[in-house]
Amino acid sequence: MKILIYSPIFYPSIGGLETVISILAHEFVHHGHEVKLVSKVPDPESKVFPFEVIRNPNSQKILDLTRWCDIYFQGCVSLKGLWSIVLARKPLVVTHQTWYRYPETRLTWQAALKHWVTHFATNIAPSEAVANQLPSPVKVIPNSYQDDIFYEMPEVSRNQDLVFLGRLVSDKGADLLLDSLALLKQQGLKPHLTIIGKGPEENNLKQQVENLGIVNQVKFVGSQVGEALARLLNAHKILVVPSLWQEPFGIVALEGIACGCVVVGSEKGGLKDAIGACGVTFANGDVNGLTQALADLLLNTDKLEKYRRNRETHLARHRKDSVAKEYLQVLEGIVQ
Repeated sequence: MKILIYSPIFYPSIGGLETVISILAHEFVHHGHEVKLVSKVPDPESKVFPFEVIRNPNSQKILDLTRWCDIYFQGCVSLKGLWSIVLARKPLVVTHQTWYRYPETRLTWQAALKHWVTHFATNIAPSEAVANQLPSPVKVIPNSYQDDIFYEMPEVSRNQDLVFLGRLVSDKGADLLLDSLALLKQQGLKPHLTIIGKGPEENNLKQQVENLGIVNQVKFVGSQVGEALARLLNAHKILVVPSLWQEPFGIVALEGIACGCVVVGSEKGGLKDAIGACGVTFANGDVNGLTQALADLLLNTDKLEKYRRNRETHLARHRKDSVAKEYLQVLEGIVQ
C-alpha cells in the first residue's frame, strides 16, 4: 500500500501524538508498505527516516501526494489537511488520539466540525473512553510503546520507591503526588520520589517540596530520554501517574510497566486501559485515594509482585508489531 500520513506535528516536536505517529510509520515500512509523511514542523538537523518526510509542502505538492496514495492517514482530525482528499477522492483514516470535546464539557464549533468529519472516515481510537466520545463507529486499537527501549534490565537494582514521569504542568498532578507524600509521612511512611520532566510548574513544585518538609525525599532529575530514562524507570518500584485531567490513553504507563514498575494512576479517561491489571487506580484529584493506594503497595510488597506477574500478558497487545498489524488489517480492508 501507499500510505500518506498527514501529521502537522512531528519530530523534532516531542509528545504523545508524535510518538504514536512515528512508531506507526516505522512499522508500516517494516511490514513492506510505502509511507510518506507530511509535517508542518521544520527540522534544522534534517534527520533521516526510513520514509520520506515532506515539511511545509505547498498546495500543489499536497495534492500530488494525495493523488499518489492509496490511504490518506491522519493523526487526529486536521481540518486544514482535508481539502486534498475531496479533490483526489481518497479514503480517509483517522487515529483519534485525544479529545475534541473534553468529557462533560460543551461542544465547540471546531469540535463539532471534527465530529462531523468522522462520518466520512474510518475511525480508530486508542481507548474505549475516546471511542465513546465520537459520534461514528470506531475501531479501538490500543497504543504501543517503544519496546526496543523500554524493557526490564536485570542488571539495574530496583532499590528506589516512587517515580513520576511527565511534563511539569498543572494537569499532570505532580502537586497532588507531593501532597500525598506529606500525608504518607504523617503515617510514618517516607518513600523517596524521583520526578522526571521539565515544565512551567517546576519552581512551584520545588517550593511546595520545601513547604511540606519533604526535601530529603524528593529528587528532580529533569528531562530524560532513551536508555537513560529506561534505566531510571527500572530502578523504581512504583510509577505514579496522578493526572488531574482525563488522559485519552497514557503511553507513560506502558513504558513504566515494560520496565517492571507497578503503576498507580487516575481512573478516568483511557489511562485505566493502559494500566490494565498491572496496577491500581484512584479517583482523579483524590489525594486521600492516592495516599491509600500508595500506602497499601508500600506496606504490602507481595501485591507489587502480583501486579508484575500480569505484565507480559498485558504488554503483548501493546507491542509495536502487534499494534501495527491491527492497523494494517483495517487499512488493507479498505484498499481491497
